[in-house]
Amino acid sequence: MNNKLKTILTTNEMIVIYIIAGLSILIGCVNSAFIGVPTLISLSRSMLVTLIFAIAEMIVIVSGGIDVSFPAVACISLYATIKTMLALNIDSPVFAYLMAALIGTGFGLINAILIAKVKILPLIATLGVSSAVSGWTLAFLGTKEISNIPEKVDKLSQLFLFTYTSGNGIKYSLTILAIIPVVICIGAHIILKHTMLGRGVYAIGGDSNAARIAGFNVTKIQFITYMTSGCLAGIGGITYMILMRQASPQVLMGSEMMVIAAVVIGGTRITGGHGSVFGTFLGVCLITLVQNNLIMLGIPAHFQTFVVGLIIVIGTAITSIRAKKIANSAKI
Repeated sequence: MNNKLKTILTTNEMIVIYIIAGLSILIGCVNSAFIGVPTLISLSRSMLVTLIFAIAEMIVIVSGGIDVSFPAVACISLYATIKTMLALNIDSPVFAYLMAALIGTGFGLINAILIAKVKILPLIATLGVSSAVSGWTLAFLGTKEISNIPEKVDKLSQLFLFTYTSGNGIKYSLTILAIIPVVICIGAHIILKHTMLGRGVYAIGGDSNAARIAGFNVTKIQFITYMTSGCLAGIGGITYMILMRQASPQVLMGSEMMVIAAVVIGGTRITGGHGSVFGTFLGVCLITLVQNNLIMLGIPAHFQTFVVGLIIVIGTAITSIRAKKIANSAKI
């Protein structure tokens, strides 16, 4: 019983929880206003889109790959969707999400073909797709920001799950769009942990040759993972656009570092075969906490990248050390 409890208390997820709790207490000591419902609502809104991207990236990394093209795919999905809707005078949130998801899935298919069929390394393939998609967006779709979002789509940004009024009368509202990452997280957890497809994703990430011998269709699973990543990138892109109430062809570029950092910190091994939705959620929480609140501790904004990098190194080291201990225990 003691060994089981010790194992639970020293899991990667628990370590991240300790760090989040410690950092929250530290910030709360500096600024007492940090501890409360307003902070939870602000953090939930801030991590909403990042969590969608992180789940997509986690699935790909668990399968033994990596996808750095999702920011470019998200940008073209949101920008092409809005330009099409304005050109055809379409005003439908359902259409916006469906079109963005289809565009994202299409680019995920391209990634899958390059990786599973042409056998290009995932990092090189997705990096190339990212550059090509970003350039194509600017060259053929335009460079201007679009602020005249269709009315019904724009109204989604003004729908809330609930509103909290603080003691000084300030209102804090949680957007209804927060439902999207919740549904995605639940769906991803169920598929990864309770279906044969999920077992296949972990299997090919651990050892693709062994997975093939065991009967898993490695190519098919790779296609599914990259197309899913593209689909979620499109959904994340259109969600970000609704929250910001404007569409920009470059607004999400460069976000891959923070997303991959959150996934790795959450316990997903960069070599594949191991990771969880809950761990990824905690990783996103920690990264969002660091990004939004380090300034309260007197740390300048330009030092935040250094702190995030330090967290990545520490998080990766902890994951690596734990994996080595487990491997050594198995040998014994």
